Amino acid sequence: MKPHAYTSSGAAPRPLGARVVVLTGASSGIGRATALALAEQGATLVLAARDRAALESVAGACEGLGADTLVVPTDVTDAAAMRALADAAIERYGGIDVWINNAGVGVVGRFEDIPIAVHRRVVETNLIGEMNGAHAVLPYFRQQQRGTLINMVSIGAWAPTPYATAYAASKFALRGFSESLRAEQADLPDVHVCEVYPTFVDTPGFQNGGNYTGRQLKPPPPLLDPQDVAQAIVGLVQRPRPTVTVGSVAWPSRVVHALVPGLMGRVAKRLFDAALQNADPAPSTSGNLFDPSRRHTVAGGYRQQRAQSTVSAPSAAASGTAVAMAVGAVAAWLVWRQRR
Repeated sequence: MKPHAYTSSGAAPRPLGARVVVLTGASSGIGRATALALAEQGATLVLAARDRAALESVAGACEGLGADTLVVPTDVTDAAAMRALADAAIERYGGIDVWINNAGVGVVGRFEDIPIAVHRRVVETNLIGEMNGAHAVLPYFRQQQRGTLINMVSIGAWAPTPYATAYAASKFALRGFSESLRAEQADLPDVHVCEVYPTFVDTPGFQNGGNYTGRQLKPPPPLLDPQDVAQAIVGLVQRPRPTVTVGSVAWPSRVVHALVPGLMGRVAKRLFDAALQNADPAPSTSGNLFDPSRRHTVAGGYRQQRAQSTVSAPSAAASGTAVAMAVGAVAAWLVWRQRR
């Protein structure tokens, strides 16, 4: 087959119709939204997740938008399975233009209350899973001298996250991995390593994930629409650049952590503790860490719930997190300026 059309970082965006895109974590949340957004642009899609039935559902919706799709059930923690995913894309379509490492999981609870096997699974999925993807596709990119690798990270790669220590560890490490890998590919100007850093997103992740707090969990506002993150990913496919941050509190979080790193962790813990005290009881569960997710929608429904009700105590406390971050950022900047 002829080489697929490709847009370097300095060129104008082109339609995606000639691109072959491999997308992991495609069955729900950001992944499902991204698959649909790419399908609308005419991309050829290779969809991966653990649940075949959920993937077939996504593929059907994408094909309804005119996209050619291939479904490859894959566990990202299995390096051989990830190589087989790359091989399947090459065999079917003759090449890979874009690889999106999107699969991710999380568990919430006090560190010592969570089984170590659960912590390990979070790191294996979020960090090793993306390393497996990069290791599978980069030989093809080097051979064809072009390609875009997009790693889904999180603002959690910059901000300490009490009660989600394994998640934070995986995301901090993933940021270092991505930055180092991008530097390593410097001899290939048309091979791009990109990172996406969203804040909290309204996905089924909190319903699907692990929970050892004994309380029902809700993500803190302000919540992003998964489609906003999907559009940011589409933008990277069209015009690659090293990083993109999505969400209004993302930059304040980074500034606070850089200037007064201890403050954010202490504030986050106090607000989280207050939120848990007002939450309903819930049984402990490892969620989707070892088994496929149960919910495969794009949105988690939290934004709609909050639009229909008054702000609850946990929501109010979480909203204070954003305010604290912004105030802390301004205060830290003023201190720094005075010292200068």
